[in-house]
Amino acid sequence: MENKIVIKSRVRLARNLVDYPFPNRLDEEKSLEVIEKVKEALFKDNSGLEREYNFYKMADLSQLKKICMVEKHLISPDLASNVNGAVLIKKDETVSIMINEEDHIRIQTMCDGLELEKAYQIANKIDDFLEETLEYAFDVELGYLTSCPTNTGTGMRASVMFHLPALTQLRYINDVYKVSSQIGVAVRGIYGERTEALGNIYQISNQLTLGRTEKNTIENIKGMATDIVSKELQAREMIKKTWGIKLEDKIFRALGLLEGARIIDTSEAMGYLSVVKVGVEMGYIENIKLDDLDKLMINIQPAHQSTMFENAERKNRDINRAKYIRETLEKLKVGGANYELQ
Repeated sequence: MENKIVIKSRVRLARNLVDYPFPNRLDEEKSLEVIEKVKEALFKDNSGLEREYNFYKMADLSQLKKICMVEKHLISPDLASNVNGAVLIKKDETVSIMINEEDHIRIQTMCDGLELEKAYQIANKIDDFLEETLEYAFDVELGYLTSCPTNTGTGMRASVMFHLPALTQLRYINDVYKVSSQIGVAVRGIYGERTEALGNIYQISNQLTLGRTEKNTIENIKGMATDIVSKELQAREMIKKTWGIKLEDKIFRALGLLEGARIIDTSEAMGYLSVVKVGVEMGYIENIKLDDLDKLMINIQPAHQSTMFENAERKNRDINRAKYIRETLEKLKVGGANYELQ
């Protein structure tokens, strides 16, 4: 059940190059130099990595394409707004190397479920590979120097994304916020800082990087994540006992509304999909896979919908979303284990 509640684990390493100002002080010429240095370091000596990664400059991408990348958690909103930024994305979308975001380099790795150690091992390997060519800004006492002082030290952010509908329903999520802040852990919405928890999806991440090792940070976040999963399971059991058949009714009503809706906005759809996801996680719904629901939650986001329905007017987006959800759920239910959402 742990890996049903925990959607993804992510590790991000922030690094900067010596002899260059931080990105907020870089002019266009120096920004391009940093981009080329990082790109060359990854693709050096015919490493073969150029076949594994796609390279994009923010200036060459449409706004729609950039927002789609944000919705898939491949880049940050800050990078999307920087015309002098770039990104290298592994073709399986488990790794992205952002260039000229808040720092010169931000290596991000993502794994399904609670796999922080695995995510860190991948990120660390890429970091070591780049450091063979690039000289990082590093201080013996302070560690890696970063644009924001809160990242100085290890430069590492470890985060876990959860689906927490029961804690939210019982308003126990406020206790998670309170406890987290006391131990240096931040709780944020689906797209990180300054975003809301659409579909009852939350992220936790460390706030402190100075004076702590990577191992300490991962153990701290993993311990907090395990505790949150335990509390969510307890809350679900409490709801199941007190609600009885009302819980089953809520789940199948949500599924029925999604199967029948002719117009639906993102927030409403995410709310109903969250309830359906609970139904799958708790065994009430057996013919829909969680992975497909997770993909559906991404595909109904505004930019993804605009990409799917290119010629449709913006006012019709909610109509198109409802149609897409109806058709997709039908395929998922009919296809069962043999159908996989792209």
